[in-house]
Amino acid sequence: MVRIYHNSRCSKSRATLALLQERGADVEVVNYLDTPPTAAELSTLLQQLGMTPRQLLRQGEDDYQTLGLDNPSLDDQALIAAMVAHPKLIERPIVVANGKAALGRPPEAVLAIL
Repeated sequence: MVRIYHNSRCSKSRATLALLQERGADVEVVNYLDTPPTAAELSTLLQQLGMTPRQLLRQGEDDYQTLGLDNPSLDDQALIAAMVAHPKLIERPIVVANGKAALGRPPEAVLAIL
């Protein structure tokens, strides 16, 4: 089973989902804007990705500036809490397979974990 944290309005997310389906993967689609990950799930995803919360933030989103997330004094827990409360701040798509995760930017990057 492959899980994709998906936003259907995102071209990279749509392309990554299509790539997974073309490869015959059994895909569980999580529309993370409707069903955001919990703080614990997001922490696990970050660990699987090998990323920090700041690296997973979409800095171009209006909420990033509005919430002051560019403040370097914010710790990881504060950044994770912001992403849970405002899931559009989470970079996408995230694909999880075989106990590993990859960011679909570019979409082909997820093939390494299949």
